[in-house]
Amino acid sequence: MPVFRGSPSSDIKMKLAICNETFRDHDFPGTCAEAARHGYTGLEIAPFTLGNPEKLTSADAEKLGAIVRDHGLETVGFHWLLAKTEGYHLTDPDPTVHARTFDYACHLAELCAAMGGKVMVWGSPQQRTLAPDWSRLEAEARTVAFFQRLSPHLAAQDVTIAFEFLGPAETNFINTAAETITLLEKIGSPHVRLHLDVKAMSADTRPIPEIVCASLPWTAHFHANDPNLRGPGMGEIDFPPIAAELIKGGYEGWVSVEVFDTAVSPDTLAAESMKNLRAAFR
Repeated sequence: MPVFRGSPSSDIKMKLAICNETFRDHDFPGTCAEAARHGYTGLEIAPFTLGNPEKLTSADAEKLGAIVRDHGLETVGFHWLLAKTEGYHLTDPDPTVHARTFDYACHLAELCAAMGGKVMVWGSPQQRTLAPDWSRLEAEARTVAFFQRLSPHLAAQDVTIAFEFLGPAETNFINTAAETITLLEKIGSPHVRLHLDVKAMSADTRPIPEIVCASLPWTAHFHANDPNLRGPGMGEIDFPPIAAELIKGGYEGWVSVEVFDTAVSPDTLAAESMKNLRAAFR
């Protein structure tokens, strides 16, 4: 666990991870080796990179988790939960879709736990966006019921959902930290919390450090990146004030690098991100 003592200038240990799809040219052991080589201690995993997650068993996941640990890393958990899937949707009024998505979420929680992970970031904008003829109030009620029903299964696996709000350019359902917290209050589960992502926060009207400060009591996970789709400190967002709020608030979760710009080499993205994180959290 991170250690926070004294002022932000004290010697502070922050848990730094990176998402595995960053190293797109490597197999899974190679990805683990690259993450460790760059100094990260955690690996966050997109399930679709493991093949077909629907066919993975807990035994398969345990073997993958062992590979992570063999490279001196911890499995942080999963993100991009519904990416590159079909037939799943969080807010769809069709009860068949709702039930299928619930079963898949339970399966992912089991896989995550088997790998040693504790967090699943629920973003998936395309699989939660409301159709024009859907009632938002009814969609919110379905979402609350979904996570309330999922919560005992999460508790049994010791896994926490970190719900990610996303900007209006990506989805029309839950666009701010404030909206997410209102949703979490209705869900009322310690295993369904908030996820903060720098790129997503940049779409809000409030300054990012202000959002971080107000949201930390609800926050289970944090993505460090930039609206330009690169790593922290690789764009216009000033990352040190954000890091200062995490430090001041006693944040004890992972800070995980999530990048999207495939025009930049994985080695550059990982190295620059780590350099900037170390400078921000030193």
